[in-house]
Amino acid sequence: MSSDCLFCKFVTGELAADIVGESETSLAFRDIAPQAPVHVLVVPKRHVENAAELASSAEELADVVRLAAAVADSEGVAGAYRLVTNTGKDGGQAVFHMHLHLLGGRRMTWPPG
Repeated sequence: MSSDCLFCKFVTGELAADIVGESETSLAFRDIAPQAPVHVLVVPKRHVENAAELASSAEELADVVRLAAAVADSEGVAGAYRLVTNTGKDGGQAVFHMHLHLLGGRRMTWPPG
């Protein structure tokens, strides 16, 4: 855990989050500034900065995606959602703890926006 990481504080319970799913190694909670009717963040409980770092653990990476799929199902968007991860400041990453954005509940367009 990183003592100055917002998402680590959600994982430890130091800060409250609107948790919608959890596994042994992952946590899912609602985004505080949703960009879609369903906007959930799914994070590994272990602090890693980005997806490239999480790739060193195929089991944890798979668990994050499995939890995202389970949450999509429980939120009623299974089969019609988007998973996004941002890496680095210029890639749009604002919290430097790897996280997937699970977006659904509306038609996803390309390009985004």
